[in-house]
Amino acid sequence: MNEPRITPELIASHGLSPDEYARIEQILGRAPNYTELGIFSVMWSEHCSYKSSRVHLRKFPTTGPRVIQGPGENAGVIDIGDGWVAAFKMESHNHPSFIEPYQGAATGVGGILRDIFTMGARPIACLDSLRFGALDAPRMKYLVDGVVRGISGYGNCIGIPTVGGETSFHSSYNGNILVNVFALGVTTRDRIFNGTASGVGNPVIYVGSKTGRDGIHGATMASAEFDEASEEKRPTVQVGDPFTEKLLLEACLEIMESDSVVGIQDMGAAGLTSSSFEMAGRAGTGVRMHLDRVPVRESGMTPYEIMLSESQERMLIVAKRGREDEVVRTFEKWDLNAAVVGEVTDDGFVRLFWSGEEVAAIPVDPISTEAPVYERPMAKPDRSLPATLDRQRVEDGDHTDELFHLIASPNLCSKHWIWEQYDTTVRTNTIAGPERRDAAIVRVKGTGRALAMTSDVNPLYCFLDPYEGGKQAVAEAARNIAVSGGRPIAITDCLNFGSPERPEIMGQFAECIRGISDACRAFETPVVSGNVSFYNETEGRAVLPTPTVGMVGILERETDGCGVAFPEAGLDIVLIGDTHDELGGSEWQQTNLPDALALPPRVDLDHESALVSFFIAAYEHRLLRSAHDLSNGGLAVALAECAMTGAGCHIELGGHADAIDAIALLFGESQGRAIVSTSHLDELLRLAKKHGLPAMRIGRTEVATFLIERNGVPLVRTSTPELARIWRTSFALLLGGDSVDEVIRGVGEEAEMIPR
Repeated sequence: MNEPRITPELIASHGLSPDEYARIEQILGRAPNYTELGIFSVMWSEHCSYKSSRVHLRKFPTTGPRVIQGPGENAGVIDIGDGWVAAFKMESHNHPSFIEPYQGAATGVGGILRDIFTMGARPIACLDSLRFGALDAPRMKYLVDGVVRGISGYGNCIGIPTVGGETSFHSSYNGNILVNVFALGVTTRDRIFNGTASGVGNPVIYVGSKTGRDGIHGATMASAEFDEASEEKRPTVQVGDPFTEKLLLEACLEIMESDSVVGIQDMGAAGLTSSSFEMAGRAGTGVRMHLDRVPVRESGMTPYEIMLSESQERMLIVAKRGREDEVVRTFEKWDLNAAVVGEVTDDGFVRLFWSGEEVAAIPVDPISTEAPVYERPMAKPDRSLPATLDRQRVEDGDHTDELFHLIASPNLCSKHWIWEQYDTTVRTNTIAGPERRDAAIVRVKGTGRALAMTSDVNPLYCFLDPYEGGKQAVAEAARNIAVSGGRPIAITDCLNFGSPERPEIMGQFAECIRGISDACRAFETPVVSGNVSFYNETEGRAVLPTPTVGMVGILERETDGCGVAFPEAGLDIVLIGDTHDELGGSEWQQTNLPDALALPPRVDLDHESALVSFFIAAYEHRLLRSAHDLSNGGLAVALAECAMTGAGCHIELGGHADAIDAIALLFGESQGRAIVSTSHLDELLRLAKKHGLPAMRIGRTEVATFLIERNGVPLVRTSTPELARIWRTSFALLLGGDSVDEVIRGVGEEAEMIPR
């Protein structure tokens, strides 16, 4: 074969530094050939090796009584009782989705689903966490449309419901959107599979789609920032086929019912390279593979291309010796390619052959254990922020218009335009889908239990104070699980940051991890899986630090929990928690004082833990009719969200936080708060006091009314139909080009589609 000559320019184009290349030569005892250079480049990429994050990730708590499998496998696994387990993980597909939004988002869904069923679990639910730039930024409406269609196109076709998630907008994402996808599956404890290549002589079997040239160097592309030439990287975006993935899912679960499988691994980032090296590395073995036996869909493919391709819907299986024909027949029955391409060896090398000639020989252990690990320089931001916003105190008066502007904003309006494109109820496990509760709820059939799941982070909080922002992401996730009826038990994460080569970015990263770690210890929710996505920046402009937290909780009875909406008139409304003048990073601040900076709300982990315990007890005693966490937008927005899809309310806030002005009272985002409705007021207040929580009756539910007063002075006065009209129609109208003011005035008609 004619391969390119190894030059400094070729080495640099593979993302390897001179020091890293020198280490490769030392490991091999010689210069690498072109195929070997490509293998090292993807395995040592930031995306695959975690070389800048590993020293910090070790600070996460990763063990606990329910943890069966922590970080290091395809997905984390937790015990959910009676022999059942849940496998879950969150991954990013940011760069591909910016370059080609439909396929980038679609293959993100496909990849995370394979991580789940590779563990032996049947996927039952997905969440998405999407961050876009300003809606009027170039390409942004196109990106929103393409990403949403990609997620729905893949998830709907394979038949896995997308049951929840979050979507927000900020100009920092103008040049680098974030597409994070979470998936969860269930199985029994005795049916968990791992990605190991054990048993010398056992056959290595390639199954799934044929290999093409799509996605080559996708892992390397995901480990570099964008520039003006990013559009040229379109060939590194994979192309997915959900119908093939459905066949692959069923074939994998069928063969796992036999005892013929030793190990199984998804061919995700870095494709056949990562799957073979990771499987051998976990088992302490080696692998010999004949690449000319790999099914390919394009002529003239080279060993380099076959090893680095990231074509979708492929798996690598190690079977028991003598059972390979059974495995091949099973996959062929499902109309999938299957070929025995090699065997497990005991020499600790991955050896690759082409037409009988050895074309690569790389030791397994050094490519992982001797991958670069960097302790990057860190720096704190060179600024000192005030505790509160510098603004004029506002006297009590009518702030209805400010509430309208907030609920019509892209961050706070209903996202039904998005989630109505998703099948949220397929497989009939969904108890609470999008916008019904603060967390999505899916039943585990046959157990009487249900699982709650949510994804949360406030990137602006993390920018203003990374430690508090990290704490807040976990705390809000725990609140969302608890108010929805669940007990928080574990998290996964997707840590999205700019370039790790910039000290201020590494400072953000380290502090966010410290905050997440402290909060996870407080809630006893270990980190069981996750993903790091660096280099989310364009021409030196980084996204806001976005450490997305995906949390899972358990409902011991699937009938536990209640919705956000006030269910009927005549119920008492109780505010739990204290309100302070905390507008730094709030939606009100971004809308009204966009250039102002102040510290974000503080997070009291003892208080937050007590709040979670309170909700668990309140559901145990059947005291709640509705429950809603207070987060973005503050008290007024939370009350509107409770009222506009249910009964209205008459609120009197006299006696609560009297020292702060109306703006901080209505729109401040103090943490550790919730709104509940109840017909057992006295018992509920006693329970809150028992848990050491401030709790106050602030009003009563009423038909169609929405009135918030303080000491008899109306602060917000409207009707629930008007709130619902603005909240529900805004997103499609904004996508269609209307302004927030036009939405509020009712100008235009709700858009059915946006420009492609």
